[in-house]
Amino acid sequence: MALNKLNERLGNDLTDLRESGRDKGAELVITEVIKPKGDQGPRYLIEGKGNQEFVKMNANSYLGMAMLPEVIEAEEEAAQKYGVGPGAVRFISGTHKPHIDLEKKLAEFHEKESAMIFSSAYVTSLGVIFPLTNKETVVVSDELNHNCIIQAMRLSRPAAKMIYKHNDMADLEAKLNDAVGKGKRCLVITDGIFSMRGDHCPFEELVPICKKFEDKFEEGVITIADDSHGVGAFGKTGRGTEEFTGTKVDIIIGTLGKAFGVNGGYVVASKTVTDYLRETAPMYIYSNPITCSEAAATIKVLEILDTPFGQKRIQHLLKMTKKFEKGLVDLGYETIPGDHPVVPLMVRDTPKTADMVNYLTKNGVLGTGLNFPVVPKGSEEIRFQVNADHTESDIDYALEVLKNYRDSH
Repeated sequence: MALNKLNERLGNDLTDLRESGRDKGAELVITEVIKPKGDQGPRYLIEGKGNQEFVKMNANSYLGMAMLPEVIEAEEEAAQKYGVGPGAVRFISGTHKPHIDLEKKLAEFHEKESAMIFSSAYVTSLGVIFPLTNKETVVVSDELNHNCIIQAMRLSRPAAKMIYKHNDMADLEAKLNDAVGKGKRCLVITDGIFSMRGDHCPFEELVPICKKFEDKFEEGVITIADDSHGVGAFGKTGRGTEEFTGTKVDIIIGTLGKAFGVNGGYVVASKTVTDYLRETAPMYIYSNPITCSEAAATIKVLEILDTPFGQKRIQHLLKMTKKFEKGLVDLGYETIPGDHPVVPLMVRDTPKTADMVNYLTKNGVLGTGLNFPVVPKGSEEIRFQVNADHTESDIDYALEVLKNYRDSH
């Protein structure tokens, strides 16, 4: 059988990944969530770890909304009313009122004309960039953009592709200058928050640079930002990198599965853009939407976010982020400072990263080791992600484990 030969080759590749320390390893399976008690936030039980409780410091659920009773209630009510799945793609009979209500709410949240939901943020990036790229499109992209943007560019096959140095606005301008004459349309694509580092794109610098080149392209320069890690967790009211920088981009890609704690992705832009994507994006046309219950849960999260309780949660998230960041620095660890709850501990060595992650796990703290090729060589790190349901005690415990590692090595 041909599969025998493929199995042999893939097995060799897997062995190489494991021996070089680049594999992700076996997935941890969470078997139970223990609700907050006393001065502790939620704890987690993991299959094969008995009754050992874990602090989850590697979750994208920045606002800690997933376990709120009112969010769960909204999801359950919608499931009772509409069932557990849409049963069809949007343009046949898969569109339900919660989908429309959520799209309206997202457009209002971002102060954009229109919104459109996809099955995930990764799919959203593919479903936006691919249809907006034709044979006369030039794409200009930050070198540290997320894998979804990289894959979307590969799929799109633009007329020309320019990669500028990370957050280097002078290099962006140079690349735009090089791009003139190579296409009618130019897409400038960046992450809002760079998920491996927690730093952000300076929209307030990027947008004016792009506007300088607007007249040099027949169909203009369009700014696109994937702010999946920023929305909900960044900015005074959780509006993401646009709010933090005080600058709007043309198209925002976001997620429902990180700060909002649910599932799915979306894009907000002009109505003309979303109308066009509904007709041309295969990732939207041929895929079922998120469930009605997921849409209803997200609507509830958006409502909560604009209440005093929601705003207090954002403030607490920033406070815990700064506490953890300062703790790392005080212990002599290297990090990348910023207001976003992604707090990287820069290790810059693959074996040591694996060793530290193993030590943390043995002591009840979950962090994510990031090695090449996920990050460039020399940029290996442990990515910690602070959540709004972390307490002072939780942060202190994680820092104590890191202190013990430092003292014992």
